This record gives sequence, structure tokens and C-alpha cells, in this order.
Amino acid sequence: MTAPFEGISVLDATHVLAGPYCSYMLALLGASVIKIEGPDMPDPVRGRGPVQALNDAGLGLNYVIQNGNKRAMTLDLKSDEGKAIFRTLAAKADVVIENFRTGAFDALGLGYDDIRALNAKVIYCSITAFGHEGEWAGRTAYDPVIQAMSGITERTGAAFDMPVMPGAPFVDYATGLNAAFAVASALFRRERTGQGERIDCTMLETALIMTGPAMAADAYQGEKHATPREAGTDCYVTKDGYFQLGAYNFRQNARLWQALDVAEFAALNSWPEMWDNAPAMRAKLTEVMTTRTAAEWEAFCASIGVPGARVQKLQEVIAADHLKTRGFLHEYSPIPGIEGVSIPLAAFRCNEDGPKLTSEPPKFGEHTDEILASIGYSTGDIARLRAASVV
Repeated sequence: MTAPFEGISVLDATHVLAGPYCSYMLALLGASVIKIEGPDMPDPVRGRGPVQALNDAGLGLNYVIQNGNKRAMTLDLKSDEGKAIFRTLAAKADVVIENFRTGAFDALGLGYDDIRALNAKVIYCSITAFGHEGEWAGRTAYDPVIQAMSGITERTGAAFDMPVMPGAPFVDYATGLNAAFAVASALFRRERTGQGERIDCTMLETALIMTGPAMAADAYQGEKHATPREAGTDCYVTKDGYFQLGAYNFRQNARLWQALDVAEFAALNSWPEMWDNAPAMRAKLTEVMTTRTAAEWEAFCASIGVPGARVQKLQEVIAADHLKTRGFLHEYSPIPGIEGVSIPLAAFRCNEDGPKLTSEPPKFGEHTDEILASIGYSTGDIARLRAASVV
């Protein structure tokens, strides 16, 4: 058996998170990925993370989590020889991914049209903040800026009367997943048509997709009514901490209130009724939740088939036996003598040939000579390129 993307070659000219996470998803499923970095411009996340020894080695935790299974080479894409090497690699690649400012690769002569002229079947994926059209196309941004522009921080902080950014760079990760799905779809299409594809993936549009119903409601211009938050999906104070309730549908609502012996709320079976009774239900739950600990409420909800969980710290959930059973975490030892680093593998499993880490994240430029040799460069040629700072 072979991994889904075994035999697929990816030229990865991305940095930081969204782009590298896209190619990482492909690499986990067997793709051969070459990570391109400038000789004087390593991926900035190589030096980011809480373990200074790893940062100093260019293997910071912020880099390690999305760069396994790749090979790394340095290449100055502003030099003529560097561009020529990139074109040689791209001419043989199945996929090219870049996440620089809109138009930057076109200006270098390495845009989609340039590469397609060399490789008609190439899947060329550009990941940008705002895309290649529109008044914002030329702007750059990172995850926090996109969260602000998309309305996410405003909506998250509505209860605090100030914008609040959620505690994870989820726009970056979602964009990487979105781009990986687009690349996989384009590869599948190419199998049937023989045609390449250009993919224009944006962080802003990914963020807006994740606002889902809220975005659709705000975009609707016709008559509409307010839809108050249901009491059954609120977070409550318990005897010793917070508990997130998840009684979303009518059956779960009925089971919850039957178990709490409140017949009038158990009988509700429409959204308008749930919304109208939300204040009274919330007041009752606020009162009753303080009678038990969060762990006791978790056991109670599990016993009646109602979603709910105590609010945990990240350190608690990553230590859970459940994740160990699932094989979710993979342990690296990127530097001898440094304590093992546990990173997430993937959020899915397969019966056959699923996501797998077979090599550790590459050191800066680790495979440059090997890759250049594979496309015909001699030892002397490589030495000359190094002397000229092309690699």
C-alpha cells in the first residue's frame, strides 16, 4: 500500500504558519516536500518558542510543529541563478505553494503564468491575506490582523466591551487546511482531466467562513429577528470552576431538564420557545450549577447523554489518556540532550496509510546539496553557488 500523496512532489516557498501547515498536511500523507528559504532569511519561526536551545538551533517549537517530513534548501530567489534553480525544480513539481505578498512572485518571474509555461500540469497555490483582486489585495497581514478585520475579535470581546483575540492562531491553521484541501482537490481533478490549476486561497475569506451563521445573519438585508443565545449552550460557574454546557437540540434540552426535574423547560420543542425562555432557563442553571463541582456536572451530563465539559487548561487535556490512546501526539528529539518535544500529528486517523511522521523537521538548508545534486549540479557548482550566496 502507498500513502495518498506518495509520488507527489511539492515545492514549498512558504513561511511562518498557514503555508507551511498546508504543505505539512501533504507531507504527512506521503508527499515529497522541498522547503525553500532564503540564505539570509530563514523561516522566522525557526527562532520562536519557549525553549531557547531549540531557537538557537533554528528548530524553535513554532517551527517544529508544522515542518516534519520535509527537506530544506536555501535559495536566493532574487538572484538570476536562484530563479533558474527554482524554475528547474518547479518544472518537475506537481505542486508549487507560496505565501508571499500578492504579486511578489509574479514580479520575480516565478508566478503562475511563468511556471505554467514550464509545467502545464502544475498545481500552483498562492496563500495570501486578501487574494489577488480587490482594493486590499496589496496589503499584508498575519493571523491577529485578520481576526480583527474579519469581526472575530469584536464579536469575541462583545461581553467585555473591548476587542478580544481568541487564544489560538486558528485562522492560520484553518487557512493551511483550506489550502491543503484545495490542493488535494486540484490533484484529484488533474487525474481526470490532465489539467493543472491555479489556487488563490485567502486568510480573510477563511476567517469569514468560520464565522458561519453569524456572517450570514449580518449579511442578510431583509427583515430578521434577534436570535438570543440558548441557555443550554452557556458556560456556568460551579462549586469549584467553570462548566461548559452543550444541550443544543430539543432532545438534549429535554433530557437535561427532566433530570433536573423542571417539567416546563423539558417540554420546549421549538427554537422560538427556547429563545423566549432562555433568560429563565439561564437563571435556573446559574443557581443549580453552584451545587456541584465541575467534574460532578461532567459525570452527570455524560450519564444522561447531554454534551458538557469542565473548562480545562491546555496542559490538562494534552496529558489525557484519551489522546495517548488515539496516538495524537508525536514525540521528537530534535537535538540530543534536549527533552523530547510532543507535537500534534493530525486530527484524523485512517485504517490504511494515514498521516505519519517519518522524519524530523529539517535544519536550515540541510538538504541543499542533495537537492542540487539531484538536478545535475556538481560539487564545484554547489561551492560556487555558496560563494555567491545563491544558496
